[in-house]
Amino acid sequence: MLSGRRLDLLDPTPVDIEIEDIAHGLSFVARWNGQTRGDFAYSVAEHSLLVEELFRQLYPDSEPKWRLAALLHDAPEYVIGDMISPVKAAVGPGYEALDDRLTRAVHLRFGLPATVPVEVKKRIKRADKISAWMEAIQIAGFSETEAGKFFGRPNTQVWQNVRIILRPPKETREAFVARHQQLLSEL
Repeated sequence: MLSGRRLDLLDPTPVDIEIEDIAHGLSFVARWNGQTRGDFAYSVAEHSLLVEELFRQLYPDSEPKWRLAALLHDAPEYVIGDMISPVKAAVGPGYEALDDRLTRAVHLRFGLPATVPVEVKKRIKRADKISAWMEAIQIAGFSETEAGKFFGRPNTQVWQNVRIILRPPKETREAFVARHQQLLSEL
C-alpha cells in the first residue's frame, strides 16, 4: 500500500489497514466500469459517501458506528476492485470469502464489530440500492423505468434532494477521509 503497509489479501490484519490507503484506492476504482457521464469516473469512494449520506437520511437516529459501517461498506474494493454482481457470482464463493475477510479486518481496524448485525446490513443495503438506482438515472443513462427494472424504484423520496457529484480523485479522497474522521470523532 502507499502508506508502506503490506496487506496480505488472504490473511488481512487490522494493523495493516489505513484509511488513506482505502480512500486512495476507492477514489480510483470506477463504478459502472467507467461508463458514466461526466469528466471524471464515478468512483467507489464517491458512491460510498453517497450511501452513507442516504443511510443517514433514511435512519437519522442511527448510531455513528453504523454510519461508519455504511461509509466502509465497499472498503475491500480498494484492493480487489469493483465487480458487478454477475461477475462476483461467476467467480464463486472464493470472492465472497475474500471480501468477508477484508471487511472484518477493516471493521476491526476502525472499532466496529467484525460482523455487522443483520438488521444494520439490510439498512445499508437499502441505501446501496437507492444509490444504484440514482446512479443509473443520473449518470449512467438509464430511464427511471429501466433503472426500476434492474434496481427497484425507491419507495422513499430521500433521493430527490441528493445530486451525484463527479469530482477529481484527489477531492473525493479528501472528502472520504474527512467524513471518516468526522464519524470516528462521534464514536
